Amino acid sequence: MNYQDAGVDIERKAGALKAAARKIKETYTPEVLLGIGAFGGMIEVSRLKGLAQPVLVASTDGVGTKTLLAAQTGRYGGLGFDIVNHSVNDILVQGARPLFFMDYIASARLEPAVLGAVLESLAEACKAVGIPLLGGETAEMPGVYQEGSLDLVGTIVGVVDKTQVVDGSRVQPGDVLLALPSSGLHTNGYSLARKVLAGWDLEAPRPELEGRSLAEALLEPHRCYLNEVEALQAEGIEIRAMAHITGGGLFENLPRVLPLGLGAEVQRGSFPVPPIFTLIQKAGAIEEAEMFRVFNMGLGYILVLSPDMAAQARRLLPQSHPVGYIIEGSGVRLA
Repeated sequence: MNYQDAGVDIERKAGALKAAARKIKETYTPEVLLGIGAFGGMIEVSRLKGLAQPVLVASTDGVGTKTLLAAQTGRYGGLGFDIVNHSVNDILVQGARPLFFMDYIASARLEPAVLGAVLESLAEACKAVGIPLLGGETAEMPGVYQEGSLDLVGTIVGVVDKTQVVDGSRVQPGDVLLALPSSGLHTNGYSLARKVLAGWDLEAPRPELEGRSLAEALLEPHRCYLNEVEALQAEGIEIRAMAHITGGGLFENLPRVLPLGLGAEVQRGSFPVPPIFTLIQKAGAIEEAEMFRVFNMGLGYILVLSPDMAAQARRLLPQSHPVGYIIEGSGVRLA
């Protein structure tokens, strides 16, 4: 017997990695010393000396069962943007800028075309935010993963000067919640969405989705909010807190960045709900509270600003929506 008889084909994986190597190396900045193929990625960080008190911020997350829809439809090109943008947004909440990204891709059997598509999308996403895809792991684990499934996880490391950390300590009652719209489900709620829509035609254009198919709406990549936040900070706008609306929805994520004794009131009708959420809610007869607990409902990222700063931010980011206020209390309530 050999390793291939046991379900692991080293040569097939190596071939796919070699094919994607050019795209990956295009993400490298001059600071990268060692990347793909090395036991450990190496990046030179002397530029951090320019920060008074550099603080590293790290996060690990995954795409979840969105990968099953990608496999079902054969559309893998957005998955790299999903995990990279999700990760950038997570550390951006605390004011950090990304330094590098690393991936983990696992399956029962790594098909070269699929692995190549995912690696190339990861590279393109990293290049879009100006960071290297410094390394990662590709694993074939028959018996652990189901045939045809794929797991995609990423780790990001970023940096922020300690004096510039956004920690929510200056949040006050009356501060404005300014929401940046999501592009759709992003990377959360897919287990419920897949259950509700099981058996539906994923490729047919649907009038309720403005002519788009379910596959297009459900696989729309996760948005990155780095440019918007940098644009505000470049104009001297103080952001008192930020929340990335991911798993747990509005009810769980916004309170994570608020001081003890403060909550939030979000006003119904103050923001557009993408039609994919309306379709899912009607198809599954899902209560409103459950929708807001599972999905972002169109609220991809929320900034907490003073009323004056919120007015300035609205002029710079016309696509944003004031959706509510900080109140005394706890948690989030819909009004």
